[in-house]
Amino acid sequence: MNAIEVQELSRTFGDFTAVDRVSFEVKRQEIFGYLGANGAGKSTTIRMLCGLLMPTSGVARVAGVDVVADPESVKRSIGYMSQRFSLYMDLRVRENLEFFGGAYGVPPRRLAERIEVCLERVGLADEAETKTGALPGGTRQRVALASALLHEPKILFLDEPTAGVDPESRRRFWRLIRDLSATGTTIFVTTHYMDEAEYCDRIGLMVDGELVALDTPAGLKATHVPGALVRFDGPNVRKSLPAWARAEGVLEAQPFGAGVHVRYDPNATTPERLADVGGASAYKSVAPTLEDVFLAVAGR
Repeated sequence: MNAIEVQELSRTFGDFTAVDRVSFEVKRQEIFGYLGANGAGKSTTIRMLCGLLMPTSGVARVAGVDVVADPESVKRSIGYMSQRFSLYMDLRVRENLEFFGGAYGVPPRRLAERIEVCLERVGLADEAETKTGALPGGTRQRVALASALLHEPKILFLDEPTAGVDPESRRRFWRLIRDLSATGTTIFVTTHYMDEAEYCDRIGLMVDGELVALDTPAGLKATHVPGALVRFDGPNVRKSLPAWARAEGVLEAQPFGAGVHVRYDPNATTPERLADVGGASAYKSVAPTLEDVFLAVAGR
């Protein structure tokens, strides 16, 4: 049985459709990434799956439980970390964990053991008596993760868990996610950071409320960014976008950071010819990224 099963799930707010008939499944012990820009419908989906928001239509089962028929059972069987971490800044780290453990119904003696285990797991054993508000954002993020693990959930929902934290904290957090998956936890994580998605086993890509692509990172790249890819850099390369878009053998030309990515058919042209077309002096062949996938899919 899959950990999560979703069929034609939708949510509307008046005339606005936030999530439009999405269908997917998440396998047990999988790291499933749900990607998209802000406002794409990621958080609305995750709130429905956590039993916090009722769907307008469709079916969703989490750990075998229908989220509409029994949302309270769903809440008891999962761990959930929201975008804002939901911590009390005036409490010490241990006091936050005691509060959330009690909210999850963990018996007091067991809770004391779980707090020590979870603090050790997220690398915060030495910060247990520190006031939460005095910690940097990346460390508070790990406190929030510890609180979501206290009742030993088999499925963990993480909604934009690394938004607004520094790169090193993001890398450390993703090491924790991979460790949790390796020891049996199913992870459903939303993010708009395309580089983070490379760590996922499979990815669903959301655009304007619709699930427009679903595959492994490698599968998405092979499907949506075929051909070869070259990056052009320089102060005026953006001005050459129309010329590259019309050039023979070019499949797609997109702005990418400060430069331009040109995807082309290697049987029809070469980077040298494309450099001449755009009047560019600096270029290099690059491997496609999930950002290239997103640009290709969202552009269509």
